[in-house]
Amino acid sequence: MLEAIVPGLSEEKTTKVTEDLTISSIDEKLPPVYSTPAMIALMEITAAAVLQPHLPAGYISVGVEVNVRHLAATPLGDQVTASAKVLEVSNNLIKFEVEARDSKQRIGSGTHTRAIIELERFLRGLKR
Repeated sequence: MLEAIVPGLSEEKTTKVTEDLTISSIDEKLPPVYSTPAMIALMEITAAAVLQPHLPAGYISVGVEVNVRHLAATPLGDQVTASAKVLEVSNNLIKFEVEARDSKQRIGSGTHTRAIIELERFLRGLKR
């Protein structure tokens, strides 16, 4: 089913750091810099984008593990690009190397694992 998902498969996504993506939008006492949750979300969205074209109808991927370090602050208005590259495929689990960069430097790196699941089965489980 997932033969096309192989190590090395990759994707990139870019976003602009807007007010809603800063840590100050969560806690106004903190500076207006790109938040760790926003960085992780971009990494997850990028990894999901790697998989989506290769999934059969009725299947999605969900994040099951995130292990990243946020290495540097990125100011409001800058751009962040996340990359995700498949490292391992084990049954329905796909492990990625993830990284985020702003206009000056690498700001985050680590690994992220996603599981391939059947959407209807997942939704039935939510109803229980």
